[in-house]
Amino acid sequence: MKTGEIVSNHILQDDYYEIKFHAPEICKKTQPGQFVHIKIANLKDRILRRPFSICDVSEDGLLTVIYKVIGKGTKVLSTLSCETLCDLMGPLGTPYSLPEADEFPIIVAGGYGSAATYLIARRSRRKGILLLGARSGNDLILAREFAEAGFAVRSSTNDGSQGHKGFVTELIAKALEDNKNKKIRFYACGPAPMLTTLTKMLQNSGYNDGELSLDHLMCCGVGACFACVVKVKAGNEDGWRYARTCKEGPVFKVEDIYTGES
Repeated sequence: MKTGEIVSNHILQDDYYEIKFHAPEICKKTQPGQFVHIKIANLKDRILRRPFSICDVSEDGLLTVIYKVIGKGTKVLSTLSCETLCDLMGPLGTPYSLPEADEFPIIVAGGYGSAATYLIARRSRRKGILLLGARSGNDLILAREFAEAGFAVRSSTNDGSQGHKGFVTELIAKALEDNKNKKIRFYACGPAPMLTTLTKMLQNSGYNDGELSLDHLMCCGVGACFACVVKVKAGNEDGWRYARTCKEGPVFKVEDIYTGES
């Protein structure tokens, strides 16, 4: 465990916040897709830590997390001021692997899944496309940051308030057509229904080189409690087994994810 001092904590847009911790030791080790387990200061009646994807890290030791206020824990987190100390565990989890020099990355992000995938864009030598989806335009975050990192951004919203009206997975066909002569590598993070749909699309189309982050509710964060399991393929009679998203994930290869289909 490390102590992280809050350097800034402010509204990004609407209910989304950006918090930065001074945590140089964690920053040095962080890879894209990993997370940090935070014991929120002043949350005295809740003993469990909260897992947050690491959005970005800097050379001077600043660790950035993007979060949305959705419950008591994140509400208290949003009230913490600079110089407040929080206990941090991290970086935790299996990370994404960066694309090879001959691979064209397509990132599919739903909601604040863009925060979990931003470090891919910033560290990737080969620049690609971000397909960014959300319920409405108010929920589209980090589009500007991805563009500044060199990625072309295409957005969709369920209500049609910005970009394509519909689900983000509906943008995939055109992205593939526009880049049909390239070696594509997919990355994704977002709501479970989006990830299930995307997994089936990729597995059925033979794009098994992709990697998806299967976000899940966590308790211990270190693989001891088995509260955050998901199904992955296995060579047993059932054809699947449980894998811990905090330890064996949260990033899994597309070919290993079990969807219930043969």
